[in-house]
Amino acid sequence: MASGTDILTTPAAARPAPTRRPEGRKMVCWFDPLVLAKAGVRSIISTTIGEQADRRLLDALATPKVEPSDFSVDEAGRPREELWFDFVADLGDGWDSTYAIAQTVSRPTLSLKDETGTTYDTQGGEVLVFGGDEVYPEASVSEYQERTIRPWESAMRGQRPAPHLFAIPGNHDWYDGLVSFMRLFCQGRTPASWRTHQRRSYFAVKLPHGWWLLGTDMQLESDIDEPQVQYFQELAKHMRDDDRVILVLAEPAWLLARVRAPGERTYLDNNLDFLEEQVLGKKVSVFLTGDIHHYRRHSNPEGRQKIIAGGGGAFMHPTHAPRQEGPLPGDFTARKMFPTAEESKRLSWGTLGFLGHNPTFGIFTGLLYLLLTWMQVADLREGTTVTWKLSRVLSAAIVNPGVLIVSTLLVLGLIGLADARFGKGRWLAGLLHGLAHLAASLLVFWVAFALTGSFLRLGSVPQELLGAVLVFAGGFLLGPTLFGLYLLISLNGFGAHANEAFSALAIPDWKNFLRLKIDRDGSLWIYPIGIRRVPRAWKPGETVREPEWVADDKNATPPELIEPPIVIGAARPVSTRVAGLSSPEYAGPAPS
Repeated sequence: MASGTDILTTPAAARPAPTRRPEGRKMVCWFDPLVLAKAGVRSIISTTIGEQADRRLLDALATPKVEPSDFSVDEAGRPREELWFDFVADLGDGWDSTYAIAQTVSRPTLSLKDETGTTYDTQGGEVLVFGGDEVYPEASVSEYQERTIRPWESAMRGQRPAPHLFAIPGNHDWYDGLVSFMRLFCQGRTPASWRTHQRRSYFAVKLPHGWWLLGTDMQLESDIDEPQVQYFQELAKHMRDDDRVILVLAEPAWLLARVRAPGERTYLDNNLDFLEEQVLGKKVSVFLTGDIHHYRRHSNPEGRQKIIAGGGGAFMHPTHAPRQEGPLPGDFTARKMFPTAEESKRLSWGTLGFLGHNPTFGIFTGLLYLLLTWMQVADLREGTTVTWKLSRVLSAAIVNPGVLIVSTLLVLGLIGLADARFGKGRWLAGLLHGLAHLAASLLVFWVAFALTGSFLRLGSVPQELLGAVLVFAGGFLLGPTLFGLYLLISLNGFGAHANEAFSALAIPDWKNFLRLKIDRDGSLWIYPIGIRRVPRAWKPGETVREPEWVADDKNATPPELIEPPIVIGAARPVSTRVAGLSSPEYAGPAPS
């Protein structure tokens, strides 16, 4: 495929006609057994590599100089009066969702309505920030190319000059030891969709009017390494006392304590306190992060903002879990979620259609049910006949060593799978889940062989083969349905398995990103932009001044403001500066 630059310079007549449908990847099917196995192996390997040979140490040695990228001045060295930039996190999944966000970000201008009907005009950012997890399900050159670079190159075609890109890695970027991430974002490579500057997996950007944009790399264990500490300590020497900081993180420390089980270790909160108090010597005005794939904003009375905007293309996470349990530490309270908790709960019922979203998982449960029951056939023979009474089937299952071993492994595996948020009831949740599958497999076995025995000779080869087919079919249909029911009850009843339930649904909609502007008076405007339903159909762009693909889906919804702009650091309420506009949330001067 030609790059965006090649497309712009090649005459239209010489270009091959594009296909009628983008050849992009579909959303990751997280419960495909092969995807699960590969992701598990990658996670183990990357964690081991990260613990034993931290890539960040080598990169710090290769680039010892601490020199922030300076966007406080223009190319002629004159101070900038204003600057637009965009924040996108958790991208590089399915084509439709990733491309929809990339195309929206790429537009030179974007007029947006908020919930009151007020319209705001915005400009495409000169700086683009990727906030972690730039590809799914795992990092590799080919996955980055297909799931991230191709959609963004196609979207950027003919739109505006390529933005300056800064990126931090998330856990999925670390799955190959950060090799592909460093190659793509930290070695000066310039694909048609952006221009890169950073040489480490973290960065510093000086912005106009005393604002700083800092990106951190917490690796897989939520750990900040010593060279990174030294980097930001040296950087802090260049900051004035009244300078303000926008901190980009790969994980939302303030919410993880509620998403994860009580008592589960997390280093991120301590790292944030350490960065603020010991390294930067100032409070952070705005925290930006992804990792959780929806929009959620918290703020405190001081006007500090903590914003999760993980809607760059990955499957949607629920907003009705975790449940709201009062303010977060620092008196941060929830201000806005997208989608609403009610909409999120409605969507969660889709887990009952688990098989429709994850058909290959049905093959796994079909084979599992067949394995659990097929070993009993010999035990059911009484002389030359076979009995299919339910009591006989149950007794045969209890005494069969093979069935007992497989059943024990299944129950132990599901206990291990149970979410730690169940707390002390975790073993009970896994046990009940396992017993449900065992009971279902025996019931399917009994019904299948009793049914075929009604018209075929009991114990005959045709009857046993047809019975085996029916057992597999029953396991294919019933196994995923039970699993989906378990996820639904866990999520809506106990606030557990939020990630598993919604990754199974692979919802491409409810995407979001942030557009930010440093205004002439030094205030920071934050525009949270959402797309309720991304297009599923596309048609080729008609001219070279259009993206390669444009939406062709009447059911898709246009981008809109999730809430009115949040303004930080303005000298006076912004509503008095813009006639005819409803007042956005005024956060007041940012704390020093």
